[in-house]
Amino acid sequence: MNTRISNFATSLALIFLLVSAASFARADNDDGIVRVKSAVAMSEAIARIKADIASKGIRFFSEIDQSKLAADAGVKLRPSTLLVFGNPPLGTQFITSNPNAGLDWPVRLLLTEDDNGDVWAVWTDFEWIARRHSIKDRVAQFGMATAVVGSITSTIATR
Repeated sequence: MNTRISNFATSLALIFLLVSAASFARADNDDGIVRVKSAVAMSEAIARIKADIASKGIRFFSEIDQSKLAADAGVKLRPSTLLVFGNPPLGTQFITSNPNAGLDWPVRLLLTEDDNGDVWAVWTDFEWIARRHSIKDRVAQFGMATAVVGSITSTIATR
């Protein structure tokens, strides 16, 4: 019993530390979009993020080069790549609370380049997702998801 309490306390402390470390990554307004500016070029940002996902043991599902898809359709689009990844034991917690949350899982992280050549990592704020799906019983899990994606995107914030 003491081991279980100790493990629970350790988990809560870890969640608190991760959420505190990721507090810079919040949506600026009510659209639920979080943006982190990259200090590196698109190709390096993608490589760093994929490497960090792998190092954390998170499942990587797909990389979609949206600008290539656009070019194949005869449409010009600035560099834009969608990365889809997740941790099923964590992500399915949201879906068990509200099946409609499956619209927002697994995590989608967009890397895009703006008109100035700046690269941005963009994703949907997890607190916004919780409100969208009226999920109130997974606060710790949403905090963990926020911390993890904040940690992943921090890998591109410095050269």
